Amino acid sequence: MFQKKNESAKLPMNYDTYVFDLYGTLVDIHTEEGDRILWEKLALFYGYYDALYDWEELKNAYENKVRGKEQKLKMTLEEDPHYSHEASPEIEITDVFAELYQEKGVEADEALAVHTGQFFRVLSTEYVRVYPGTEEMLAGLKQAGKKVYLLSNAQRIFTEYEMHVLGIAKYFDDIFISSDFQTKKPDKRFYDALIDKHQIDVRRALFVGNDSKTDIAGARSVDMDTFYVYSNISPKNDMAKDANYVVKNFTSWSF
Repeated sequence: MFQKKNESAKLPMNYDTYVFDLYGTLVDIHTEEGDRILWEKLALFYGYYDALYDWEELKNAYENKVRGKEQKLKMTLEEDPHYSHEASPEIEITDVFAELYQEKGVEADEALAVHTGQFFRVLSTEYVRVYPGTEEMLAGLKQAGKKVYLLSNAQRIFTEYEMHVLGIAKYFDDIFISSDFQTKKPDKRFYDALIDKHQIDVRRALFVGNDSKTDIAGARSVDMDTFYVYSNISPKNDMAKDANYVVKNFTSWSF
């Protein structure tokens, strides 16, 4: 294992393809979904469209729907006879926001459900920003003729828009977001979807992430080399001992 002790991460350039995680790897974000004021404001927004909720009622209904959908999807994924690993379900969160209107007898079209979800995301986000050097590093990979992909556990109605705000979407040859696939890292099926679509030679590909389970273990399950950064968003006391490259105190990218 090759270990770097400095806080700036520099990628090896001997690969043809680079696959990135997003949050905690390229983007620093902090969200808080438990604040009462968030749910009070979201309840007010629902009320604008005649879906009247008390804030606590709305919070409980949201959490129950998310939990129920995840459990149902997990059972469906694990029914696959060709797949023996524990499922990692990823629901489409837009459906939850739409159903919360339906609970109050209001039929919300897709646009309203999306906008409600995005309002929720804005309310819950304290900050979202790229780590220093991220854009320069991605630009450098593209200038060097490398293929660059994103494989992120996320919701498209949040992540796609945040990437455009941050100015980094343009650097990726394709963007894979788990909500589009009903499953997420470390599920091998999510990795295989990217590999199969773009005929990636995993022997010439490097996965870059900040979580030893979802990123590193998942990438290793498809025989991809791994580059681990221990960032401020990594699980506490996490350390990817099996990664090919490790940066223990990551704060920025260099190229």
